[in-house]
Parts: sequence; structure tokens; C-alpha cells
Amino acid sequence: MINVLFAAQPDGWDSYETPLKQAIANAGVTAFLARDIPPEDVDYIVYAPSSPLQDFTPYTRAKAVLNLWAGVEKIVGNPTLNIPLTRMVDSGLSQGMCEWVTGHTLRHHLGMDAHINCAPGHWVNVAPPLAWDRKVTVLGLGELGTACAQMLSQIGFDVTGWSRSAKDIDGIRCLSGDAGLTQALTGAEIVVLLLPDTPATENTLNADTLALLAQGACIINPGRGPLIDDDALLAALDSGQIGHATLDVFRIEPLPEAHPYWHHPRVTVTPHVAAETRAKYSALTVAENIRRGEAGEPLLHLVDRTAGY
Repeated sequence: MINVLFAAQPDGWDSYETPLKQAIANAGVTAFLARDIPPEDVDYIVYAPSSPLQDFTPYTRAKAVLNLWAGVEKIVGNPTLNIPLTRMVDSGLSQGMCEWVTGHTLRHHLGMDAHINCAPGHWVNVAPPLAWDRKVTVLGLGELGTACAQMLSQIGFDVTGWSRSAKDIDGIRCLSGDAGLTQALTGAEIVVLLLPDTPATENTLNADTLALLAQGACIINPGRGPLIDDDALLAALDSGQIGHATLDVFRIEPLPEAHPYWHHPRVTVTPHVAAETRAKYSALTVAENIRRGEAGEPLLHLVDRTAGY
């Protein structure tokens, strides 16, 4: 029997205990799953970066750390972690992100706010353009970015995707590199940020890159807070260069009540809910990786330490 340590926040145990046990058993693996196992007896660590566990040195037998979050920036640089690290990719995470991104993209595309908030008698009969004529750029073409870009393309949006390395995705105009970023942002009317948080991606949207967008463009950020230079975005909102920003992630969370984003009329704040890790689905990914580890097969969604994701 193998030993699997659940080392996420204690309040997650109630949600994960049953789905994880069932998923591991259904994967054909006999395992003991618990929150308290002597470090020297642990084979796999089911983990969240918010866990109190930060020193992996005592876990001399462990074969892998299986992260429950899509983001790994808070653990990838841990010097005590010298075994394989996987990030969370699962169908529920992708579906949730696609729903959130599609909903807010359509909200801005259709101008829903003007109708929802209009005064009685304010009758302005102006139809929005069709999705075919709306330029949407998705920054980041990992699992989540690709899924969202494909969903938006299926609706009919004119979608451009950008990533650090070259990608080829059916139905998506794919660009890469510094020149590709400029091309992807120039004239974009809606920009969706789904890049990882690394030193290379910090402040991807700044005064210079925001100026490339179409006048009145909308920003949608369910990716990471540091992807945006906050001061530059606020200035662009004030000038009208950016028409609205819908933000789900921030440099400090929860977002402090005094932060200007809460009080700006052209900003929508959502409380980091775009893509929740749901135990029912993420347990399947964890169980499959444990099965693979025991079978000597490559683990899914291994983190590249040099790239940071």
C-alpha cells in the first residue's frame, strides 16, 4: 500500500477526502490517504501552495508533489522541493474558466451594462457588431488559454492568441515572441489575460502595451494579478483608452477595500472565482498521476522549473 499525504489547507479535507479516495481506488491503486503521515513514509503529496507544509526535506520517500492549483508560482522556486511537481489541469477547471471568460467577453461585446443600468426611458437603438467583427486577443495559450480561445472562436469572434513559444491551434491566429505580442495587441478590442505569473510576464499590460489597443478596449484578467501594471491601467481607464476592466485576480488578495479598483466606475472586481478547482474533477487528475507514478509512466502536467510553469 502507498501513502498519500493531503497537505492542502485543512478546510479542504472535507471536500477532497471522499472524491480522492474514490478516484484513487477507481484508478486501481491501493492507497492510504490522510492528513497526518510521518514524512519518511509518504509516497505522494497532494498539495496546495497555501499549505503550512513548506519544507520538503523530511519527505525522503516521496515520488511527486501533486498540486491542486493551476498556478505554481508560489512553490516552483522552493529550494527544498527536489522531486517532480505537477500542476492541476482538469476538465472542471477548463470548463469553469471558459464559462467565466465567455460570459464576460459577451457582456462587453454586447454592451450589456448599458442596458442593465440604463435609466427609464433611455431608448438608444444601437445594435452591437457581430462577433465576426470583434477582435479578441487571448494572451497565454496553455491549457486554459487554448480552451478559452477555441470557445470564443466557435462563437464567431475574430480571435488572436499569443504565447511566448510558437503554437498552432486550429481556428486561432497564433503569434509569439515580442514582435508577435505587439501585433496581437495592436487594435485589439477585448484582451483576455491567461498567462502564468513569471518574471517574464510581469506587467505584460503596461502604459506602452495598453496604448496599442483599440480606443475603449476592454481588459479581462482571470490569469494573475502581476500581469498588469495597476497604475498604468488606472491611467488608461481615466483617459478612456481602456473602456472597462473586469479583474478576477490581484497582487494582494483579498483586494483591500481602499484599492482604487473597488471604486473606479469602469472596473468590475470579481473575487478570484473565474476557475475554481473542484474536488469532483481534480481528484481524477491526482488519481491518474498516482497510477502513472506507480506504473512507471510519465506524469501528466509536469512543471518546467526553468520556465516557472
